[in-house]
Amino acid sequence: MVTTDAASRQGDEIDADLLRFIQQVANSFTKWDLIRFFHDNPHAADTPDNIARYISRDSQEVERELAALTSENIVRERSMSSVTLYSLTPDPALRAIVERFVNACDDRAFRAKAIRVVMLLERKS
Repeated sequence: MVTTDAASRQGDEIDADLLRFIQQVANSFTKWDLIRFFHDNPHAADTPDNIARYISRDSQEVERELAALTSENIVRERSMSSVTLYSLTPDPALRAIVERFVNACDDRAFRAKAIRVVMLLERKS
């Protein structure tokens, strides 16, 4: 059963669009932190090192995950002089799914289910 709510309080199902987003985009805890960072700072344009410091993650891991989020068009990469900056996509549809995901994470039941999905995905890789 797929529900229309972010997380069904009666079952273990996650909304199909959000489940797809978790499986394809927010499929690691570092990506999850990056998505939240850009959601909370939608006008930020910063280097991987600075973002890594802000979210307390390893800079090489952040750089890898930023590249993955760039390939999913969630994050935009720009080179200025000799520096590469990353920022949230300007695409309204992608920003909307980011918004839905971050808002859904405020719900404890959804967050617990999403964590389980990410843990299973990380275990498989």
